[in-house]
Amino acid sequence: MTSNTATLSESVGGPSLWTRMMSGHSGPVCVVLLALLVLWYVGAVFMNAPTQIDRYDRADQTWTTSQLIEDTLAQERPILPAPHQVVEEMYKSIFAIKITSKRSLVYHSWVTLSSTLLGFSIGTLLGIVLAVGIVHVMTLEKSLMPWVISSQTIPILAIAPMVIVVLGAIGIKGLVPKAIISTYLCFFPVTISMVKGLRSPQVIQLDLMRTYNASKWQTFWQLRLPSAMPYLFASLKVAIAISLVGAIIGELPTGAQAGLGARLLAGSYYGQTIQIWSALFTAAFLAAMMVVIVGWCERRVLVRMGVSA
Repeated sequence: MTSNTATLSESVGGPSLWTRMMSGHSGPVCVVLLALLVLWYVGAVFMNAPTQIDRYDRADQTWTTSQLIEDTLAQERPILPAPHQVVEEMYKSIFAIKITSKRSLVYHSWVTLSSTLLGFSIGTLLGIVLAVGIVHVMTLEKSLMPWVISSQTIPILAIAPMVIVVLGAIGIKGLVPKAIISTYLCFFPVTISMVKGLRSPQVIQLDLMRTYNASKWQTFWQLRLPSAMPYLFASLKVAIAISLVGAIIGELPTGAQAGLGARLLAGSYYGQTIQIWSALFTAAFLAAMMVVIVGWCERRVLVRMGVSA
């Protein structure tokens, strides 16, 4: 009876506000975000409370629960900073400081972003070239593909210091070593996805191209490449994000003075957890924006090529 009444009321007065909110994308996202914020604040109180209680005991100070909650969310060096502390640090480091300052997250973001984009470009080009070779040359598929797959079984944390040290020994420092680490991470998804995409045309489509007496080059440009575009852009969204991870990892072994990795190192050395979290969220924001840009490029390219996303 109750469900019938609710259904009748919705049919008469239209769907409720909650139903309209949850029917789209923004409603569920906001609910999940709100739940994460609540959990974050609760976690910050519980993780920072022992330190704050110890301070009260040392100062022989009496305290209340409300005072404890307020103080745990305002510590200078908390174990887990509260969301508003991270937001304040990001605002101060992005907008309140000159972008040329080495305390500015914009400055550090650009240092990391430059090596990210260089590594992403090289890795994408390398992945496409390898995929074309693997698809069209049987010898490369049998000899090269196992090495491409096995290369990703080596932890990047083990490779990064060796790359930095070896290239530094021959005088190559700064941007290039970090870009090479980004290349190493991002070429793999591009290669695998492009191989899958270039082989996606059906046999009947390939037979039709042979019927038209099309060359391998014409078949590649007019059939295989357009068919591979959705696969390519799907891999680029992954590659651009892990390229950023590779650039940050490349900044860690050398004790770099600039970059988001350097910001993370400085925060860990001096116990500045708020600084660490602000750098992490800045990196996440950069990765999200780059994925959005790749998605925008995907829609434009696929429309121009007449391929549905």
